[in-house]
Amino acid sequence: MVLGSPLEVAKLSVAKGTDLPEAAARLSTTGARVLAVALGSPGALECVGLLALADRARADAPSLVRTLKDLGVRVVMLTGDTLPTAKAIASSVGLGARIGQREDLFTDPGGFDGFAGVYPDDKHRLVEILQKEHHVVGMTGDGVNDAPALKQAEVGIAVASSTEVAKASAKLVLTRPGLTDIVNAVEGGRQVYRRMLTWTLNKISKNLELVFLLAGAYLVAGIFVTTPFLVLVLVFANDFVTMSTGTDRASPSPVPDRWNLREILGTAALVGFSWLSVSGGLLWWALRVGDLSLGAVQTLFFVYLVVASQGTILSVRERGPAWRSRPSGVLLLAAIVDTLAVCALAMTGVLVPAALPPLLVLSIVAVVVVAALVIDQVKTAFIRWTDAFGPRSRLVSRTGAPRSD
Repeated sequence: MVLGSPLEVAKLSVAKGTDLPEAAARLSTTGARVLAVALGSPGALECVGLLALADRARADAPSLVRTLKDLGVRVVMLTGDTLPTAKAIASSVGLGARIGQREDLFTDPGGFDGFAGVYPDDKHRLVEILQKEHHVVGMTGDGVNDAPALKQAEVGIAVASSTEVAKASAKLVLTRPGLTDIVNAVEGGRQVYRRMLTWTLNKISKNLELVFLLAGAYLVAGIFVTTPFLVLVLVFANDFVTMSTGTDRASPSPVPDRWNLREILGTAALVGFSWLSVSGGLLWWALRVGDLSLGAVQTLFFVYLVVASQGTILSVRERGPAWRSRPSGVLLLAAIVDTLAVCALAMTGVLVPAALPPLLVLSIVAVVVVAALVIDQVKTAFIRWTDAFGPRSRLVSRTGAPRSD
């Protein structure tokens, strides 16, 4: 007895039922996997019947596919089943109607929502093809034959019921039945990326401002606007808040993210030099209008730099307006404590060169708040411009389909 694919069994059979091809096609359209049964000796097999094995999609599969597409993840199905079966399954889960054959997998891998009649080694080859086209590939599987593709993919995901070989080859192993935890992995990864980006943007922008402020003030006015000791306190105060960004409620991006150095440096430079213009105006006021002593100027800029750093962190944590999402309690508390602490030091004269009147300290905080709101709008406008004309404009659409451009 021989049991296998109707097409393959038919090739080995010398006698075939006339209605078997039609019956196999009809059963395949229901989403069942159809196997042909042949009896006889080698070289004299006769195809005698069909077996339809129903392997229905999980009830949560349609919502999973829809959620991944909303996150900008392109979902592609690979199956060894026949084309009618693959189309039926793809339609039932909302994957799409563009299902190709195995031959299409190597000629147009990006033009289909799934491929039928795929051999086990084709999965590994497809992952390599997509990676050569600069795609970041995630692969799910559960069998020994899936192990090479799981190992090759950037994110190999083994399901809970996978073989030990598949689990050892994957980067991520799901511990609960189904694939819905993939959404948590995608969103969690993007939150981590957002926190890393917040730290990077804040670090670059504040370093740019501080370097140019110190150099500019010395070259133009012949003074140092801060002292070495205050720099140490400044670094400690800023790092205290920066570390708390690891607890932030970072919003996952609706589309896949990649490190775009041009956009990152552009955003950081815009924010940094915007704050530099504020600090330049503040220095002009302190020397020409306020007629402050050097100690008072140094205390003033100590307060300004620490409070402005809080504004920068709260702004760059979001691609849009800073108020789009609420910071975590730890981050917000750290920013408030930092601000209150430096204001208290400035008012009492503790650890600073000179004490400042409470009204002046509050005025500095008010200036920083207003400046932060304006700079946040400038940052948002710049990021929207880069989204419209930069690399992100060429990412997949929110529906998961590739854009025509």
